[in-house]
Amino acid sequence: MVTFLLKKSYQLSNLKEVPFKDLWGSRGVFTTMRMVGRPPKLILLKPHLENLIKSTKNYGIRKKNLKNVVMDLIKKNTLYKGSDNLFRIALNKKLISVSIRKRPLPKNNFNLLLFKYKRIDPNYKNLFYKKIISKLSKLDPTKFDIALVSNNKILETGTSNLVFVKNGKIYCPKKNCYFGNTIKYINKKIKIIRKDISINKIQNFDEILLIGSGKGITSVSKIDEVNWKRKKTVCYSKLNKLYNSLI
Repeated sequence: MVTFLLKKSYQLSNLKEVPFKDLWGSRGVFTTMRMVGRPPKLILLKPHLENLIKSTKNYGIRKKNLKNVVMDLIKKNTLYKGSDNLFRIALNKKLISVSIRKRPLPKNNFNLLLFKYKRIDPNYKNLFYKKIISKLSKLDPTKFDIALVSNNKILETGTSNLVFVKNGKIYCPKKNCYFGNTIKYINKKIKIIRKDISINKIQNFDEILLIGSGKGITSVSKIDEVNWKRKKTVCYSKLNKLYNSLI
């Protein structure tokens, strides 16, 4: 169950506040940022904002000075007490919606469930997420996420990027998934090799990690469907230290 701390929607044309709509399923884009501390700090705000504005152009969303509009709404709606939350902003051609929800803290025994699905237009953080949300809504987000699988390749989760560790080297899927801001930050510090990850060869990897705004760096304990179990946590410790330097 998602615990919302704030939910607001505005008409894109005049920024008049209207009843809240989450915009899932509509033609548009979104981004989710971790919000920590008092006063609140949005982690990796600049790249999140740049990617969001860039994506609006691909989805035909037009608004004069849109970057400044979005920044004003962010400032207006982040004056909320709380130490560790998730801030989401979504846009389509008619509306801008913002929300703040409590960040679920992943547990040590975190599991992945396989789901045969590839996101629509996966290179963008678009709003075509209804199938994923329907699946995730039945799970405890502190214990589970779904790993998307298509053509026998594992792609990403419903919330995060995936990386796979073998003999100290880090790999991530090279296509049909969104390369998010958190993994881009990690990739600047530690090399991540992009290659196809076959579900049939998953046993070769020592560690599997989720990387994203909501999950931070999360170590996968097991994937029951392919009988995979975590062998090490060396890379998790290294990447988690890097990520925590942002916080």
